[in-house]
Amino acid sequence: MSKPEETRRCLTHEAITTDPHTWSISRLAYIGDAVFELYIRMALAARSDAASGGLHGQSVHYVSAEAQAEALESIKAALTEKEASLVRRGRNAKAHSMPKHADPAVYRLATGFEALIGYLYLDGQDERVNELCKRVWEAHQDG
Repeated sequence: MSKPEETRRCLTHEAITTDPHTWSISRLAYIGDAVFELYIRMALAARSDAASGGLHGQSVHYVSAEAQAEALESIKAALTEKEASLVRRGRNAKAHSMPKHADPAVYRLATGFEALIGYLYLDGQDERVNELCKRVWEAHQDG
């Protein structure tokens, strides 16, 4: 068994054979939302003995559209030009559906954040995904 402090990647998936940059924003955001939520769930579970319901309640503070829009703000200065371009593409994409209660501007920012995380993950940039998610986590802890 490996040491707890080691980073382990246990998910495998079918190989991605197309450049993720050619994927639609909605597909990238779909993956990015899941990757970010897994990061948050793992971070919460690592620091708490709470039951799953309590952990879920805590995770909502990180993975809602509002929280993801704030997350984007907390990492914006650290983005490369390519990353910022992808976020703009996500922010400007036409939403195919939107929750009734969502502010459209906030939802678009969250989509940009999710698309960025999805792209980086699919492009194999795990260190960068971890770096950005850690910045979001730490900014939320400080805020």
